Parts: sequence; C-alpha cells; structure tokens
Amino acid sequence: MTIKQLFVAGAGLMGAGIAQTAISCGYEVSLREVDEALVNRGAENIKKRLENLVQKGKLEAGQRDAVVARLHPTTSLEAAGRADFVIEAITENFEAKRDLFKRLDGICRPDVILASNTSSIPITRMAAVTKRPERFIGMHFFNPVPVMPLIELTRGRDTADETVNATLELSRSLGKTPITSLDYPGFIVNRMLVPFVNEAINALMQGLGSREDIDQGAKLGLHHPMGPLELADFVGLDTHLYICNVLYEGLHDPKFAPPALLQQLVDAGHFGRKSGRGFYRYRQDGSRQPD
Repeated sequence: MTIKQLFVAGAGLMGAGIAQTAISCGYEVSLREVDEALVNRGAENIKKRLENLVQKGKLEAGQRDAVVARLHPTTSLEAAGRADFVIEAITENFEAKRDLFKRLDGICRPDVILASNTSSIPITRMAAVTKRPERFIGMHFFNPVPVMPLIELTRGRDTADETVNATLELSRSLGKTPITSLDYPGFIVNRMLVPFVNEAINALMQGLGSREDIDQGAKLGLHHPMGPLELADFVGLDTHLYICNVLYEGLHDPKFAPPALLQQLVDAGHFGRKSGRGFYRYRQDGSRQPD
C-alpha cells in the first residue's frame, strides 16, 4: 500500500514528536487536537524545534519551511478521512482510546491502518472496538521521538501480516529501527523497564541511597544515559503508575506492583517534569533546579 498522508491524533509531547518526524521525512501530516489552543501549542513546539536545528546548522532555512508546509494542524477528526495511515497518541487511558478508535473506524477508509502509540494497553482489546482488527497495530514510539531510534510494533491477535509489513516499511521510512512484540502486558520494553524503575524507587524508599546516588549508579555503572528516577520524572510518574497497574493486573507479579512512594507522589500531583516536581524539581523549561 502507498502511504503519503498521515493523521496523528494528539498534539502533546508524543504526538507532536511523531508529526515532526513524519513531516521531516516527507509525509503530509494532519495533526489533530480537541481544541485550537492545544493543536496550536503542538504546532508551535514543532516549529521551535525545527528552528533550533536551523540555528545549530543542522537544517537549512528553506528546508525548514518545506517541512513546516507539510504540517496541517486541525481540530477536525473528519480530517482522518483523507489519511492513508492513522497514529493515535492521546493520553494513556483505555476508555479515551476506545472512544477515539470507534469514531476513527467510521471515518477512515476501510483499507487504512489504525495504529496506537500505547506503551501498555493491550492491542487486541483496542482493535476489538473497531470493524478492522486485522488492520490494527501497536506502534510505540519513544520520547523524544525525533531523536530516539526505536519503534516497538505490537500485533494484536487478529493483526494481519500485511498490516505488520506495511507498518515495518513505514517505520523504516521514518528513520527508525522497528522491533516486533506479541500482545502481552508491557510488550518488550516496559516489561524490562518497569521492574528496573520500581526497584530504584524501592531502594530510595528503603534509604539504600540518595536519589542522586541511585541515578548515578545507573548512569556510570550500567552505562545508561539517564538514571531510573530521572527517567520516571521524564516519562511522567502518573504514566509510570498507570503502566505498573496494567502490568500488575495482567501478570499478577509483585515486581510490577507500584511502589507506595510512587502512588504517594502521584496522589500529591507530583508527576515529574510536566508538573514541575517529581523525584526532583524542575523549571518551566524542563531543566532541573535544586530543592
């Protein structure tokens, strides 16, 4: 199948990153949010990041203008009717995604693939709310999308080989390296990551080390670019908590159970970078500030 035009639902951090990557690779992209303020903020963030590339000499001004011209911000869900491929990147909540995919299923052409950027919600469960489960797939990007080279593809129980192959081809055309996973809780990456982050949180709770020492241990001892507590703040503590609950519900393994400290921070509204406070404190530009 020929894919020229994408529809990205959600203009937040992930959706805007996906859209930026796609327009930079030559695709026309309709970027949709529920209101003008949200979609304009997403579009402006994309333009700022592209301008930064120009300032650093990594992109010509003319190239930037051509890339931006391929971005089409919208609040209309009906714009998905013109798309060849749809990527959902809204909040990590099954009910919200279910309602969106029901609507998209009635708008998109029958041959269009519906993909979800979910990092934890079962693909088969979401595909079942549509009339095209064979053309439904998980397409999990990693943050920041324009930089991270990985895409985790997850096939539902009824996902067709043709759908997988088309999504593999699209992933590679976006400059990414795809891996494929079966539809089990956490898929591949979060199955490994969640226990690691949880153990770091438990170590902090037990006083095994300071947050700085725990993060430095991972960075310098395990050669990780970011420590687990810093990473949890980056992802969002509310998002990590949600993924923990999905994994624990699906696998009933205590290593996936959310630590009490994680639950407490989320209850207090300390979600990490996006709220300005998590395991660390942050300025509005995302940089860390001392307590």
